[in-house]
Amino acid sequence: MNRALVIAIGFSLLLSGCGKKKVKMGGGPVPARSAGTRASKARSVPVPAGTMERGVASWYGVPYHGRQAADGEIYDMETMVAAHRTLSFQTWVRVRNLSNNKTVDVRIIDRGPFIDGRIIDLSHAAAKEIELIGPGITEVEVTVISAPATPEPALFAVQVGVFREKGNADRMERDMADAYGWAKAVERKESPGSWRILAGRENSMESAELLAQRIREEQHLPGAFVVRLDP
Repeated sequence: MNRALVIAIGFSLLLSGCGKKKVKMGGGPVPARSAGTRASKARSVPVPAGTMERGVASWYGVPYHGRQAADGEIYDMETMVAAHRTLSFQTWVRVRNLSNNKTVDVRIIDRGPFIDGRIIDLSHAAAKEIELIGPGITEVEVTVISAPATPEPALFAVQVGVFREKGNADRMERDMADAYGWAKAVERKESPGSWRILAGRENSMESAELLAQRIREEQHLPGAFVVRLDP
């Protein structure tokens, strides 16, 4: 399944609803910090082996095959690699298809999937191992096998929406920056002409999850989720 097509379908409803979303100020703005100041406090804490999560897996191949992944290496869809929203690069995880109990071990080299509810994007080769190619998505269990002893420092933000109209993206970016101290519109390289809106800059997953919960409640955005801001 083409990854861009999967993402486009998943975001179709969100795109139609976000354009007129009015941001509420909630409990008051978070003081803005410069990127340099907050980045210097970013922690580098490895995720313990055995850490587990459940959610939906998808897979991606063409047109991403041969392109640069988020960690800088060239993505080869016939190798055992995957994309994850928050795990450190070079983390190894075991993915178990809950519908057939098949497993595959993959190395995290990329970021995504950026759709609420999905937790991992597998390479074509990895997807074949657990019979994911046909259905395209399936419920999985992801377990950390090993992680780098000194993972790269990172900050975390909350993805609050996706827009096809740049004006709507800019407006949401300004509103979210006013409400939560920092926001950024990031054009999706897999879908030029659409922008992901990220809000907040947190130096731990825990604080980012708290911010995501606050945004979901204050802005009535149940699909808001945490993403990693890599250096």
